[in-house]
Amino acid sequence: MNEKTLIIAEAGVNHNGDMKIARQLIDIAAESGADIVKFQMFKAAKLVSKHAKKAAYQERNLGDGDPTQFNMLKKLETSYEMHVELMEYSRKTDISFLSTAFDTDSLIELDKLGLDRIKIPSGEITNLPYLKTAGSLGKEIILSTGMADLGEIEDALEILTQSGTSLEKITVLHCNTEYPTPYEDVNLRAMNTISRAFGVRVGYSDHTPGIEVPVAAVALGATVIEKHFTIDRTMPGPDHRASLEPDELKAMVQSIRNIECALGNGIKKSSPSETRNKPIARKSIHLARSLSTGDIISEGDLIMLRPGDGISPMQMDWVIGKKVRKELSEGHKLEIGDLG
Repeated sequence: MNEKTLIIAEAGVNHNGDMKIARQLIDIAAESGADIVKFQMFKAAKLVSKHAKKAAYQERNLGDGDPTQFNMLKKLETSYEMHVELMEYSRKTDISFLSTAFDTDSLIELDKLGLDRIKIPSGEITNLPYLKTAGSLGKEIILSTGMADLGEIEDALEILTQSGTSLEKITVLHCNTEYPTPYEDVNLRAMNTISRAFGVRVGYSDHTPGIEVPVAAVALGATVIEKHFTIDRTMPGPDHRASLEPDELKAMVQSIRNIECALGNGIKKSSPSETRNKPIARKSIHLARSLSTGDIISEGDLIMLRPGDGISPMQMDWVIGKKVRKELSEGHKLEIGDLG
């Protein structure tokens, strides 16, 4: 059977700095059936300079007239203490907790929380000191690769493995870092290119509208799916508009579980549900005209008709040339006992 897809419901910064909203997001993720709810930990001063410009999608989504990232991110910081509270709430809500660190200090703080996985965001794939620290912790690593080419992925994997984490503990997510991602830029086949190139488990972090692409990724072999979600797409904030609302998140999770089930074991044979339909859908050898005792059967005497519970049409050549033992009427379904 196929390995269960790990579904990460990415709350990210969609809490807008409000712990009440953060807890609501945990509730939504748990109710959807996702495996993990994920937040983000960063310190704005260690993530971005005060002069760094916002991405175009961030300017569109916020429209606050401030072209820089710093003030936006400062409002969205979640502290160590807030993470402790969110972890405990997740535990009570029966969903696993994860957080992405966007700077090395935050990575170390998350390690102190005892998380069993590290999620490396796309923007840190070229951050050498960050990658060295992540690799040295020896944990399961999920590496997003938005904006990266194969050479950059290779470099990151080499740093992580040289720092102490084996390839067997790393899952690489294909990703496109545009919110929302145009369908023509998804390039979902690149996920399997990564798999072939590096021999790693692969998955997909999705920023497209809707749920079709992550579901398709599972059909193509993704072992991890990550998707942003929100309480309401109309809320203010940089990521809400590219996020799923609660009913959509639930639909995505259910669709992925259906696809997992439908993938099966790859052995081509009659399934239990369809076996009973064999005699209904297949055909057996019948007579196209009436025959008398002793007649020799020719091909023109035969017609293939449903039901398929008699002599198989695949045995037609064996039947041709046989004598009939008794008089048989047109439309008769041939049986072995009819033949001499």
